[in-house]
Amino acid sequence: MNGKVFFVSGIDTGIGKTMATGLMARSLAAAGRDVITVKLVQTGNNGFSEDIDAHRVICGGARFPEDDEGLTAPQIFKFPSSPLLAAALEGRAVDVEAISRAVRECAARHEIVLVESAGGLEVPLTDELLSVDLAAREGWPLVLVSCGRLGSINHTLLSLEAAKARGMSVAGVVWNWCEGADSRIDDDSCETIRRYLSRWGFPPVVVRIPRFDVGGPYPEISLSGLFDVARGFEALDFHARL
Repeated sequence: MNGKVFFVSGIDTGIGKTMATGLMARSLAAAGRDVITVKLVQTGNNGFSEDIDAHRVICGGARFPEDDEGLTAPQIFKFPSSPLLAAALEGRAVDVEAISRAVRECAARHEIVLVESAGGLEVPLTDELLSVDLAAREGWPLVLVSCGRLGSINHTLLSLEAAKARGMSVAGVVWNWCEGADSRIDDDSCETIRRYLSRWGFPPVVVRIPRFDVGGPYPEISLSGLFDVARGFEALDFHARL
């Protein structure tokens, strides 16, 4: 595998994984890195991935040949639910090996692959396999998306513990702006997560994404020198220019 794959998951559905993934890809591309995004499993769509489309819009609109080949959305189901249920309603099963093959092929063609999960870490793909199990098996470092709403400390730490229990590498946490969040809770939660990352042996990296409109303009996030292949991507850091 020539590329390096990162698993972008979140503490919940609707936490902002798609926007965070698109912004990271945009910033990496602006820094001259060869990056592509993949949707692990897309539900709620028929024949296309709205999340991949959103990534492309954030990055300027250009599609990849891999999009047309089905490699960036290898599993798509119509019903908006967990992949396990959505597949069952179509009389199918999630083809986990097809996902792995698609990601490996994207990694062979590109320097960096950002794989956006479906929902949170412990969303079931099959009766035997959770999303986090697949990411751990494949050796994909985790980028966890969270925010400062009430309750996020609990959900963030539980997600990080799930990754730690499986021996996963954690690259860092992306901290989305959250409408209505109390600034005191937001700031305290962010710093609490940073301390626990360090305590558990992960890079104490928390990226704060500022407020922006979904349709743009998009915030500039500098990743210069941080995705360093020579260092084996051992650390991931972000500094938003607010």
